Amino acid sequence: MYLRDFITLTSSSFLTYRMRSFLTGLGIAIGIAAVILLTSIGEGLHQFVLNEFSQFGTHIISIQPGKAQTQGGSIGVLGSVRQITLADADALRRLPYVEQVNPSVMGNAELKYGGRTRRATVFGEGRNFAAAFTMQVQSGSFWPDADDEQARAVVVLGDKVRRELFGAQHPLGEYLRVGGQRFRVIGVMQPKGQVLGLDLDDAVFIPAARAMELFNRSGLMEIQVSYRADVAADPVIRLVKDRLIERHGSEDFTLISQEQALDVLGSVLDVITFAVAALGGISLLVGAVGILTIMTMAVTERTAEIGLLRALGARERQVLLLFLGEAMMLSALGGVLGLLAGMGIAQGLHLLFPALPVHTPWMFVLLAELTAVGIGLLAGVAPALHAARLDPVEALHAE
Repeated sequence: MYLRDFITLTSSSFLTYRMRSFLTGLGIAIGIAAVILLTSIGEGLHQFVLNEFSQFGTHIISIQPGKAQTQGGSIGVLGSVRQITLADADALRRLPYVEQVNPSVMGNAELKYGGRTRRATVFGEGRNFAAAFTMQVQSGSFWPDADDEQARAVVVLGDKVRRELFGAQHPLGEYLRVGGQRFRVIGVMQPKGQVLGLDLDDAVFIPAARAMELFNRSGLMEIQVSYRADVAADPVIRLVKDRLIERHGSEDFTLISQEQALDVLGSVLDVITFAVAALGGISLLVGAVGILTIMTMAVTERTAEIGLLRALGARERQVLLLFLGEAMMLSALGGVLGLLAGMGIAQGLHLLFPALPVHTPWMFVLLAELTAVGIGLLAGVAPALHAARLDPVEALHAE
């Protein structure tokens, strides 16, 4: 059988029963569209969350006061034998593999300048904050002091705070009141935007020691340790833990590795993406039943045609391939329709709701189309085998 004849015979059923073929392909199209839509949203959410968590780098270990208990999270300062301090942070700087150590305190305070007043988040950070978290200073600098314990009254502004309090005025060297205390502006951060719902542009940054005085704290909220990218997290965690146990006498703190947290988070999000894809797969199963039904009907209706083909010399294998090709073509066209619909709906939702993360990897598109063709192949096997095994003489006498 020539290829041209094969294509003509395969597509003849589509042309003869257009509406029936369209409705059958629509079942596959709905299934593929559901898979693409759900996985696009799931993958978009996956990338959004991972990007939010990894904006500050993935080679960071956070140290918090209080030992994490089996029954829950960290019990915090109230359950800590000793609070973590600036001296602890300084001791960690001398460990192998450690690049940056940042002591951290956070609070909220009123800002005043030139008759303008607003409240903003106040980050008390160490001198290595910008380097540890890959943040850039737009103008001026972070505090250059070699010792974080020098509680100098200097402040670095977030971009939004700079615009709202200073407008077009150059802020460097000006004095700003933070929580009633007078601070000299030494820098402005580059715009960073929101990270996990926290607007880093609507914030100011002061030395950690000064923030402890401002918020009347005797200890730090957290220490972040940035380590070399070519080193695994486990040996660094072991070194940090040993050093702090040596200083505290017991493990009264909690270590959280950013790399490990991202691995766990990525696994959870992968499961979610797989789950939503499985939900769309139910629609594909319905589409497969539709193809099985329509191909079974096609064999019954075309029994005489099959008998004529066999009488003219067509072999069983050729008849088998003819009906399998018809099933695969039907599902492939439905798959293309579903891909277009799924990606169109996903992008339309993103335009209507810009906050909704949507991402459709081309690998998903390819796998979805191959799945559609595979479903058509599997659904068409039984009817195609039945057609190929028909007795030519009996088939010719069929009405």
